[in-house]
Amino acid sequence: MGLIIVLALIAIVVLLYGVLVYNKLVRFRTLVDEAWSGINVQLKKRHDLIPNLMETVRGYATHERETFESVTRARTTAIQAQDVKSQEIAETQLSGALMRLMAVSERYPELKANQNFMQLQEQLGTIESEIEKSRRYYNGAVRQKNIAIDTFPSNMVANMFNFSKSPFFELDSEAERAVPQIKF
Repeated sequence: MGLIIVLALIAIVVLLYGVLVYNKLVRFRTLVDEAWSGINVQLKKRHDLIPNLMETVRGYATHERETFESVTRARTTAIQAQDVKSQEIAETQLSGALMRLMAVSERYPELKANQNFMQLQEQLGTIESEIEKSRRYYNGAVRQKNIAIDTFPSNMVANMFNFSKSPFFELDSEAERAVPQIKF
C-alpha cells in the first residue's frame, strides 16, 4: 500500500512538472510569435513609407529609372515574404536598394533641401531603428524558446508535443548587419 502511494505521488509530481514545462514552452512560442508580429509592424511601416520617398526623389531625379525599379522590386519581394528566412533575404535586398536610392539623392542638392524629403528621411531612420529593436527582441524570445527546447528535461516534453526551434532573424554579412545610415 505504501509503495502505491509513493508511486502515485511520483506520478503526480512528474505530471505537474510536465504541465509546467508545457506551459513554459507555449509561453515562449507565444512570445516568439508576438516578437515576429512586432517586426512585421515595423517592416510594414517601412514598406508603406517607400512609395512616398520614391515619389519625392522621382520629382527631382526622373532619369534614375533603374534605381526606382530596383526599389519597387525589392519592396514587392519583401511584402510577399512568408517566413523568417525569406523575409531576411528580402529585407537585405530592400536595404541595399534603399541605400542606392539615398545615394541618388546625394547628386541633387535641391532634393536634399526639400522639407518633405527631409521628413521622410527622418521617418525612415526612426523606422530602421525600431526594426533593429524589434529584431533584438525577436531573437531574444527565440533564444529562450530554443534553449528550453534543447535542455534536459524540458526537451522531453518539447519532443513529446512536437515543439520546434524557431530561426533567428539574422543578416548574413557584417555590412548587412549594420543599421543603414541615411544621410541627406
